[in-house]
Amino acid sequence: MKLSDLLLAIAVTGVWGLNFSVIKLGLNTLDPFLLAGLRFLLCALPAVFFIRRPDVPMKIVGLYGLIFGVGLWGMVNLGVKMGVSAGVSSLLLQFSSFITIAMGYFFLKERIHFHQIIGFILSVIGLGFIMALTDGSITYLGVIVILFGAVNWSVANIIVKKSGGKNIFGFLVWSCVFSPLPLFLMGYGINGPTVLSNFVENLNVTAIFSILFQAYLTTLIGYWIWNLLLKKYPVSKVAPLSLLVPVFGFIGSAVIFGEVMSNEKIIACVFILIGLAISLYGNKLVKKPRA
Repeated sequence: MKLSDLLLAIAVTGVWGLNFSVIKLGLNTLDPFLLAGLRFLLCALPAVFFIRRPDVPMKIVGLYGLIFGVGLWGMVNLGVKMGVSAGVSSLLLQFSSFITIAMGYFFLKERIHFHQIIGFILSVIGLGFIMALTDGSITYLGVIVILFGAVNWSVANIIVKKSGGKNIFGFLVWSCVFSPLPLFLMGYGINGPTVLSNFVENLNVTAIFSILFQAYLTTLIGYWIWNLLLKKYPVSKVAPLSLLVPVFGFIGSAVIFGEVMSNEKIIACVFILIGLAISLYGNKLVKKPRA
């Protein structure tokens, strides 16, 4: 990979990691579902009028939009609002990789290999260290909500895999059309009309920055650059860099919110990230000695 492209890929993972702290900034004044809804509203409009319609049935696009927008990022926002720190949230969401492997086994008839089981066990040990934290950076209900978001991310991955579409960026933009309204309705249904009536009063500079950062840098620009790199290079050269997301997640949370990296968090990161690396790329480590 060319150095310029490598730096570009690292920059994207940095934006994705920092995104969790930016979400928390927006949640200081905005409802979690309203914040997510505004994010996807700006992702969809006005881009949907200029981006070619994806080459898959719209019911599939709509289903993806609901799961990706409401099931994933609506839940992530809610989990952060419930007290899970930005750094821990970015780490917990990586469990989607293991859930995707399990779903691939049941729905796509893909094999589960021994190294993937080992990686999962190591990551569960790391999750145990997360659940044992007593420094105020988690709540048990918040962790459950974030992990539920990871499940929905895995479902979204399976939908993309089975859809067979080639226009990935168009798929993303058009799917965002289906996310805002359910998110707005959830915010209204849970918290009542004050969610909307207090919106203008709560929409300060920080909240606007949070919405714009999530919509354009994180979603549209970030995924666009990432997909371009995936087309230009083998997946094996690009995908491993996503392991940097929790690293940047903790750095961003430490700088912005003063989150302390305790020994328990460091150990949890080591177990989860090593487990994830073994699960994703352990087959290459096994094949090389045989060769």
